[in-house]
Amino acid sequence: MIAVAVLLLPALGVLLFVMDRVEDRLSARPPSARHARKRHLRLVHDAGPPTTGHIPARRSRRHGKAA
Repeated sequence: MIAVAVLLLPALGVLLFVMDRVEDRLSARPPSARHARKRHLRLVHDAGPPTTGHIPARRSRRHGKAA
């Protein structure tokens, strides 16, 4: 009986270690998705006035009053 206990001791130790790792993985927060990163503003550089000299008409009143 003692021989069986001595032989099972390493197996139970490995099982305990594996179950601890599994529990940590299951209870951890899921990693955020790659596309869920914070958004950074992309700067658009002003190319200056149009080269044709034509000023485009406003699209609507709402867009025309936008700052």
